[in-house]
Amino acid sequence: MTATSPRIIAVDTFDVRFPTSRELDGSDAMNPDPDYSAAYVVLRTDAGDGLDGHGFTFTIGRGNDVQVAAIGALRLHVLGRSVQELCADPGSLSRALIGDSQLRWLGPEKGVMHMAIGAVVNAVWDLAAKRAGKPLWQLLGHADPEWLVSQVDFRYIGDVLSPAEALTLLREGRQGLANREATLLESGYPAYTTSPGWLGYSDDKLTRLAKQAVADGFTQIKLKVGADLDDDIRRLRTARAAVGDGIRIAIDANQRWNVDEAIDWTTALAEFDPYWIEEPTSPDDILGHAAIRQAVAPVKVATGEHVQNRVMFKQLLQAGAIDVLQIDAARVGGVNENIAILLLAAKFGVPVCPHAGGVGLCELVQHLSMFDYLALSGTTENRVIEYVDHLHQHFIAPVVIREGHYTAPLTPGFSATMRQESLAEYRYPDGTFWVADRAGEDAR
Repeated sequence: MTATSPRIIAVDTFDVRFPTSRELDGSDAMNPDPDYSAAYVVLRTDAGDGLDGHGFTFTIGRGNDVQVAAIGALRLHVLGRSVQELCADPGSLSRALIGDSQLRWLGPEKGVMHMAIGAVVNAVWDLAAKRAGKPLWQLLGHADPEWLVSQVDFRYIGDVLSPAEALTLLREGRQGLANREATLLESGYPAYTTSPGWLGYSDDKLTRLAKQAVADGFTQIKLKVGADLDDDIRRLRTARAAVGDGIRIAIDANQRWNVDEAIDWTTALAEFDPYWIEEPTSPDDILGHAAIRQAVAPVKVATGEHVQNRVMFKQLLQAGAIDVLQIDAARVGGVNENIAILLLAAKFGVPVCPHAGGVGLCELVQHLSMFDYLALSGTTENRVIEYVDHLHQHFIAPVVIREGHYTAPLTPGFSATMRQESLAEYRYPDGTFWVADRAGEDAR
């Protein structure tokens, strides 16, 4: 191995879990006791420059070991690859991973295996941005449109979006880039916060956090709903009283309802002027979303957190089933597929408001929205990135929120690198926190 041709020499995986269920942080109607967790991967090289690629996918506790094992199953596709070639063409690895016929049988392009592919692909993009000395949003925003198109897999979406159309969108999207970049660096990207609205919180805590969100400059908050209608009516009334009429309140059912239930429940909450209803039913039910959207207007319908690939997004857009598209940085097959989804949204003129409720998701998805603003949609109108105030301290380059906006990150990479001390403490089951926790249980 020579210094002029560095290779990937190790693919290290970690099962990292945080005990968020103990304070009911992250609780909702479908997930009452989540332990926010990361199936984490590090691509190590022999380049001698100290730069590694970091990526992860998000889970809520049990099953994180399955996700880590899925990432490990991709190791042989990555080991020995040229760092220079990977960083010049991350799409080559994406195609190789998705194209493994035996692993593809486990999907295809959905579920645990596809999320594992996303973690590894995201780690390559992290490495590429670090080696370029740029934050990922800037690397993507200034990238040649033809090269960006080469990173997109148009299979299954070519009937709606051709490479030529994508190239036109990206070329037109670059107009005015310099001015938007200056605005982004000065003012950041609009955010909304879910922190007041977890389902397990008391009304007093909801009120306190909602008022604090407004004081911090947020113009939209989100509440979890769907467990009990009377409770939701009370909580929405409490939230509206806390923030007033000028603040948007989104609501999120986390796939709780059947179609008829979603319509009836959302209609019952309409007096509180909810801005959108998120994940009102199964993320796979495209026609159900369309029926709900038609019935509950002017309340908007939003989804995407659990939409498993670009094909599903294509159909949601074709069917006119959503008003708001919510990408997730760790659900689909990584940056390459999210570029495809952003292109689809741009073609249909649907605003993108990413999901970011989970460990590290805020850190990742800010880059995708900022790229979209710089070089594709060219606007932040009716666009906000979700923000939750959990676990950012475990990252080398945590998100910074100022006056209700994400501050544009300047550290090279994808903001995915976790602190070594956090890995040592919360690695499961042998991290220092979990060892001490089990010892405490044994003593009791």
